[in-house]
Amino acid sequence: MAAKEFIVAIELGSSKITGIAGKKNVDGSIQVLAVAREDATPCIRKGVVYNIDKTSACLINIISKLKTILKSEIAQVYVGVGGQSLRCIPNNSVKTLPEDTIITQEMINELMDTNRSTRYTDLEILEAATQEYKVGTLYQVDPVGIQSDKIEGNFLNIVCRKAFYRNLVKCFEKAKISIAEMYLAPVALAQSILTEAEMRSGCLLVDLGADTTTVSVYFKNILRHLAVIPLGGNNITKDITTLMMEDDEAEAMKIKHGKAFIEATDIDTDETLPIDAERSVSAKAFNELVESRVDEIIQNVWFGQVPPKYYDKLMGGIILTGGGSKMKEIKKAFTEITGIQRVRIAGMVDQKVTSTDKEINAHDGTMNTALALLAKGDMNCAGSTIKPIPTLFETEAPPVTTTPNTQKRRITKPGGANLVEYPDKNPSSNKERAPQKKVTHQKSDTPHKGGWFSRGYGILQDFYTKIISAENEDDNND
Repeated sequence: MAAKEFIVAIELGSSKITGIAGKKNVDGSIQVLAVAREDATPCIRKGVVYNIDKTSACLINIISKLKTILKSEIAQVYVGVGGQSLRCIPNNSVKTLPEDTIITQEMINELMDTNRSTRYTDLEILEAATQEYKVGTLYQVDPVGIQSDKIEGNFLNIVCRKAFYRNLVKCFEKAKISIAEMYLAPVALAQSILTEAEMRSGCLLVDLGADTTTVSVYFKNILRHLAVIPLGGNNITKDITTLMMEDDEAEAMKIKHGKAFIEATDIDTDETLPIDAERSVSAKAFNELVESRVDEIIQNVWFGQVPPKYYDKLMGGIILTGGGSKMKEIKKAFTEITGIQRVRIAGMVDQKVTSTDKEINAHDGTMNTALALLAKGDMNCAGSTIKPIPTLFETEAPPVTTTPNTQKRRITKPGGANLVEYPDKNPSSNKERAPQKKVTHQKSDTPHKGGWFSRGYGILQDFYTKIISAENEDDNND
């Protein structure tokens, strides 16, 4: 049966493009109805579209797969925006007021509009996170109703390159897919996996992806910092390939043997790890490669992106998600470098999810962003029901026509004689046909003269005369 109400979300990741369709129930749970994936490596790098044609082809394939499963057209989709192009820029807007003015919501809206109208060279504002408002010498989260002669709004503008934004929109236009709304993927992800206590007391959310790592800092329920660094799990895999193995072999080795942190006392210099039936690699060399690359990623996250003023304000700890969070000892590695003891891995979104998809049910963090986008959508994306193509045995019978049959048809009369019947040219008339006048063909007694052609023609003429006479006699007898 075709689904009549559902939400569709598309995540454009560095390793794959994921399309997901589902329903949100009254209790807040999500029922996943369909999932489709396409390899993104030929068209997306570091989370940014670089080949519009190939990306469009992937999107068309995903929508086609979802439509087949749902048995319904898809009217619109929600899209998650992420990738290396994302970054944040602090900005403030000031409004001077007459003395003893009471601040209203309209004044706050004007400050927001002024901030939104800020122009950056080659950058597009995707979202603006309000930090706080300065009224006099005090900072307020909600200044409405306070009396002052000046108000200053502090904002955090999330921006991306205009070229990236245009390319993303072109891909969906080329694929003829209508966009319901674009969401910031890191913000949607935070809303689905962070608890209220974590966001209020301060936390660091780290999404460890294939080509990128996204860093989000929250404090007092407000997004304070957002950045994307161009380092991810694929960098670890590439380092492993220097041990003389192919990419797929290196990826398999990373998943099976890779550890983000190893105690010095646990290193066995004589141990080897098998690559295949004939080859092996030194465990010490392998672990040094993996650990050093993980260390580099964490160093860039903590010292490169987290503002120092929040080092002692992250009481909610560090929350890890994404495919890279599956690596063994990843929590220990973060604790060793950051000094923060409270580290948890978010393998699944907070919402209850029912699905038959293996990746979703694995609860390993790889599907969290797609599920978060699905949870954030609120408009029905279903189109018209797709009528199934009938099979050979389900083909509808052609309609009965009333066109008279003017062709000769073979019938069998009692007695077994096969005759040719000429139907009445006016079948709508119920009158009996008038008896036809009998035509008698006389046989010529004149001997045929001339050559062989004349004699043959005479024989054929006599033969057809007999046949016609016989038919006329039968008609009169009828």
